[in-house]
Amino acid sequence: MTRVGLYPGTFDPIHNGHTDIIGRAVKLVDKLVIGVAINVGKGPLFELEERVAILREATAHLSDRAEIVVQPFEGLLMHYARQIGAQVIVRGLRAVADFEYEFQMTAMNQQLDREVETVFLMADPRHQAISSKLVKEIAMLGGDIGKFVSPTIKDALMAKVGRA
Repeated sequence: MTRVGLYPGTFDPIHNGHTDIIGRAVKLVDKLVIGVAINVGKGPLFELEERVAILREATAHLSDRAEIVVQPFEGLLMHYARQIGAQVIVRGLRAVADFEYEFQMTAMNQQLDREVETVFLMADPRHQAISSKLVKEIAMLGGDIGKFVSPTIKDALMAKVGRA
């Protein structure tokens, strides 16, 4: 039986914390689906197609560890998990605030489908403060985001915010 994991997120943009979690998640599953959320309510800076393409490029080097599929999804996470046959949802935790939110989400998800487990991976201490929101804000204000994202993402983000 193939162990399928789902790592959902907006990934606007993907940062080093995300890639760390993905790199560790592929050790736990045979196939990792990275679900790129279609969430217009968050007002993403990068278009959906850009986020999918960036994630595919950023994770290509991990394909020898597990099959990696990057695809957009919309709607209820547990419906999507069932649709792709995921047994595990992978989530990263940075701080206590993350835990409180994720604890509530996990409890609700278990009510929707008890067959899908949620696995939490603690953020590497080097990445605990990183969030996509803060990376975008630093970029918009002309700060150096080089230690938070890959060079490719840095260039793309700086171009998006007009700081290239």
